[in-house]
Amino acid sequence: MAVGVGDAAPPFELEGFFEGERRPYSLSEFAGQPIVLVLYPGDDTPVCTRQLNSYTDDLGQFEEVGAQILAVSPQDLDSHEQFSCKHELGFPLLADTDKSLFDDYGALGPLGFPRRSVFVIDGEGVIRYAHRALAGVTFRKSDELVDAVRSATGG
Repeated sequence: MAVGVGDAAPPFELEGFFEGERRPYSLSEFAGQPIVLVLYPGDDTPVCTRQLNSYTDDLGQFEEVGAQILAVSPQDLDSHEQFSCKHELGFPLLADTDKSLFDDYGALGPLGFPRRSVFVIDGEGVIRYAHRALAGVTFRKSDELVDAVRSATGG
């Protein structure tokens, strides 16, 4: 059964890339801070590129509510580094090459394809917002996610 609003967020530790550095990132590292966990199907694809660029453009809104964005896809760190540098993305890209995080968060579709999904996790590690795309090429807009963070943090 997939995790949902009110459930404890499944813990994770994944290698990531941000600002020229490769290092492990974990959910526990951000304890006390809200997380916007963005699961996306693929680096440098049209919709994913628009999605992550829009979040970078709106980074100030996420910072105002104290939220850390972490974006995760099944590609490896080499792919993430190239994608992040090309688009100057403003948050870490994490590599879930075995799709275990996608599986833990119920974001694998039929045949094991990753689903575009977003989760807002509060500072206590509880999921306060969950959206899993079923079809189409839409993604959740920054305003909706910032509102979800505000609601989760009472701010």
